[in-house]
Amino acid sequence: MFMNPSDAKVWMNYAETDLRAAYALLESEEFFPRQICFLSQQCGEKAIKAILIYEEVKFPKHHDLDRLRDLVPNDWKVKKQFPDLAELTIWAIESRYPGDTPDVTESEARETLVLAESVFNVVSVELEVRIQKDK
Repeated sequence: MFMNPSDAKVWMNYAETDLRAAYALLESEEFFPRQICFLSQQCGEKAIKAILIYEEVKFPKHHDLDRLRDLVPNDWKVKKQFPDLAELTIWAIESRYPGDTPDVTESEARETLVLAESVFNVVSVELEVRIQKDK
């Protein structure tokens, strides 16, 4: 089976910059919790999509991380380690537009960022191992 490591790495680079930007906002003098949550969601989404791209699995254009994770082949660790990513998925839309939801708290922003970083790290390590193994 042909794998696509170069495109997957590009997606992981984008995921990493979203993660780094979220941390930069968290550490800034001003506090931007909605943006931290949005960037965290984007990090997780791009990391999962990197797997799908690597495996050459077609995926729909949506932001539901559970649906995307379900498309990941069963032998990937992210599939078992993160059985419920709804806490990231909600920030794809909730954080971008005004609505009936309450303001994002600092605690929510920090928890969301930690979850995104965990997903990113699991995918990053395993993807690198697989790319090295496939060489």
